[in-house]
Amino acid sequence: MLSRRIQQQVRLLVAFIIRPLANLGVTPNMLTLVGLLLSGLTALVIAQGYLVAGGLLVLFAGIFDMFDGAVARVRQAATTFGAFFDSTLDRYSESIILFGLLWYVLQRPDLHEQLWPFGHEQLWMIVLVFVAVVGSLMVSYTKARAEGLGLECRTGLLARPERVVILAVGLIAGIEIWALVLLAVFSQVTALERMFYVWRITRRQEGQRLAPELAPAPTTTRTSDQESGARLDRERERRTRFLGRGRAGEAQESPARPVPSHVPPLSGGMQQQE
Repeated sequence: MLSRRIQQQVRLLVAFIIRPLANLGVTPNMLTLVGLLLSGLTALVIAQGYLVAGGLLVLFAGIFDMFDGAVARVRQAATTFGAFFDSTLDRYSESIILFGLLWYVLQRPDLHEQLWPFGHEQLWMIVLVFVAVVGSLMVSYTKARAEGLGLECRTGLLARPERVVILAVGLIAGIEIWALVLLAVFSQVTALERMFYVWRITRRQEGQRLAPELAPAPTTTRTSDQESGARLDRERERRTRFLGRGRAGEAQESPARPVPSHVPPLSGGMQQQE
């Protein structure tokens, strides 16, 4: 990816240029729509065969794409829908420009590139344009999907600024087929790189989440001994209480006493009655 310092310097320059325009009441969404129209004009110029002018317009459209974000920051008018709207139209803009190049190729069945070592240049360029479009869409989609899952995904070799520069240089220098080779190959590499990055991050997060569950449970020997001792104490207390009640009951019972007999003892014979 381009140096972060270079990107910051370009953003500062764009913010300085765009400040008077922001004071006129121009909204970021207006500039986003103008950028889409500019991409359409660029595609039309490329389709007519004006490749150098088309390359310059690609560069200008790429820089102009930063204007809406700069206006949003200057006016402090950044919104969630504005970010979504800008990202969506960026995909349309890039696809429209590559469609213009495809239209240029389809009009020239006898296309010949001096630096291309293989034959059938037209067929090669048709395939490369298709692969480049799919790759650019997948690069953006993997980033958007990762951010939708709450993951930051800024890795990758070929983000949109790099793709704009490669295509513009290829058109200006007359080596558009090699520019398409770079776009087709490295956009797919970038998408796969982001997929691997998200897989690695999610795997690490899942491992951290499962670590507490797989950790061995702390020993409970001491707690078990304490519980056993408490049970023994309660059992001893119940026995003591039961024995105490038994002794109290015995103390309350009266001892058995002999019944006195008042029958006089028999002595001599029977007494006569008067």
